[in-house]
This record gives sequence, C-alpha cells and structure tokens, in this order.
Amino acid sequence: MAAVILISVGVLFNLFGCLGLLRLPDMYNRLQAATKCVTLGCCSILLGVMFHFGLGSAGFRALVAIPVLFFTATVAAHALVRGAYHFGTKMDKRSVKDDYSEIVK
Repeated sequence: MAAVILISVGVLFNLFGCLGLLRLPDMYNRLQAATKCVTLGCCSILLGVMFHFGLGSAGFRALVAIPVLFFTATVAAHALVRGAYHFGTKMDKRSVKDDYSEIVK
C-alpha cells in the first residue's frame, strides 16, 4: 500500500512539473519547476519501487538511484541556469528579483 501511495505521489509531482514547463513564463521558472517537481517525483517513484520490491536487486538499485538522481539533477539545473544567464537569456518582465546579477558582477 505504501508503494502505491509513493508512486502515485511521484506521478503527481511529475505531472505538476510538466504543467510548470507549459505554463511558466521564462526559461528560469520552467527549469525550476522541472527540476524540483520532477526530482521529487522520480525520487518518490524510486522509493515506492524500493518498498514494492524490498531490498532485493531492484529495490537496492532504486535506493542507490535516489541520491544519484537528486545530486545530478540539481547540479545540471544549476549549470543550465548559469549557462543561460551568461549567454544572455532574459528573464520575463514579471520576474521580481535577479539575485544572480549581484554574484556575477
């Protein structure tokens, strides 16, 4: 039962991440939605897989994949945002604050 709940929550997080990709105004907001929602969604699905299969071969692989996914997705998102910022991708006019401009200069 816990596996079904975790997998369902993971699918919902992934769905919200996909909606964020479609609805948010600029690249920076879209990447934040995709990174946070999809990372949490995939980690939840992997945790559900671990609960479903136990600590056997598949469960252990799912458990090992969680920190790998967590760290690689956040580092990749940071690298993409930094590259887009240095390339000159503009923020949307509705964006309130640009904290990164103070760090870069």
